[in-house]
Amino acid sequence: MAPLSNETDQKLSRKALIALVVGSMIGSGIFALPAAFGRTTGALGAMIAWTIAGTGMLMLAFVFQALSHRKPELDAGIYAYARAGFGDYIGFASAVGYWIGCCLADVACLVLIKATLGQFFAVFGDGTTPVAIAAASVLLWGVHILLLRGIKSAAALNTIATYAKIIPILLFLVAAVLAFDSKLFFANFWGTKTPDVSNVAAQVRGTMLLTVFVFVGIEGASVYSRYAERRTDIGFATLAGFLAVLSLLVLVTLLSYGVLPRSELANLATPSMAGVMESMIGRPGGVFVSVALLISILGNYLSWSLLAAEILHSAAIHRTMPSFLATVNAYKVPAGALWLTNCVIQTFLLVTWFAEYAFTLALKMTSAMTLIPYFLVAAYGLTIAWTGETYRAGERARVVDWVRSAIATFYAATMVYAGGLKFLLLSAILYAPGTLLFVLAKRERKEAIFKRSEAVFFATIVIAACAGISALLIGAISI
Repeated sequence: MAPLSNETDQKLSRKALIALVVGSMIGSGIFALPAAFGRTTGALGAMIAWTIAGTGMLMLAFVFQALSHRKPELDAGIYAYARAGFGDYIGFASAVGYWIGCCLADVACLVLIKATLGQFFAVFGDGTTPVAIAAASVLLWGVHILLLRGIKSAAALNTIATYAKIIPILLFLVAAVLAFDSKLFFANFWGTKTPDVSNVAAQVRGTMLLTVFVFVGIEGASVYSRYAERRTDIGFATLAGFLAVLSLLVLVTLLSYGVLPRSELANLATPSMAGVMESMIGRPGGVFVSVALLISILGNYLSWSLLAAEILHSAAIHRTMPSFLATVNAYKVPAGALWLTNCVIQTFLLVTWFAEYAFTLALKMTSAMTLIPYFLVAAYGLTIAWTGETYRAGERARVVDWVRSAIATFYAATMVYAGGLKFLLLSAILYAPGTLLFVLAKRERKEAIFKRSEAVFFATIVIAACAGISALLIGAISI
């Protein structure tokens, strides 16, 4: 493969952008939904959770669409919006938070790949055995070499993987519809032996970080906006990808309640969709879904690797990250950002050895780290609509965008609260050292590191990080 001569050669079509969104969103999460929801809630709670999550994320998708139209010059998506609205350090925090979330999502992918293989080869166990970690490390650096060969070739491979993983999910849905038992569904409806409205709210709260995780990636087209052939494709790809994935998520979750009792769903091994499939058509069904899972997660892993490197690179181009992260190789790939990203993923992989439930931890931490960037994007959309910037006098779209942005902002803030104090403290432990990159960037530019308000914000993060470390040491929280 010859080196790409210029960035034009890397331009992505509407289909490729949609595949980036779908490929980023559909991965390990959807294959774990039956057990994840079964452990936490019944069918009613699941329906309420998906209604809340679907509405909130749809509004966020509309915000991304509106901002891509209103602010076309901001071509680094989720990071650029936070920086434009709230300043350098908040923009940096959005970038580093989203980047770390991408890294954690890749860790979740790697752990689940090995856990799936562990169902056939005991040496891989739950995905965190020494052999599993070593094998995951080999895969990590193998993909690293592939990505260094070019963004467009990697995106093309992601598009193929996206189509390959959709087909098995659709076949699962067909089997689930045919096997669906309405009596069993209604037996699982309340999530308790007897109807209990007061318990449903607790069930719903317990699922909210799970729903956030499976939607992470909705911003894929926005992050890659500078590669789009047409700016109008960005908003379309975001909405089309979101609606397609939402439909699949809801169907996989609800149909499973009509196939197995909730108690059996809760006890299924990861990937739980394989267990549901096996209950319907026997062992071949479980094997089939496991193979589909491996294809799905490999594509998902590729998408996350692309997004993680791109967000660092974009921030470095805008001088919010150190200059070495802006470097590209002969194939126009952000090599510096890719190297740092994979070194961090490797570190997180080693930490999984100490985690009791590594996959669940990585899943929820991904959600926690990306919620703040989502909140900032929604808040920026709300600010633009409130001030009327870029809108004509009396333009109806301003009111519509304000309402959508307000709902998205409230949703993101509510999800941060629903996640609980534990994940806020663990997030702070990652945000605090990440600020070193901001310090290095400011020193390169010979500028004051923090403005007064930024110093207060950073001090708050450091205090929360210290509290989190103390809580870990005394056992008040655990990983």
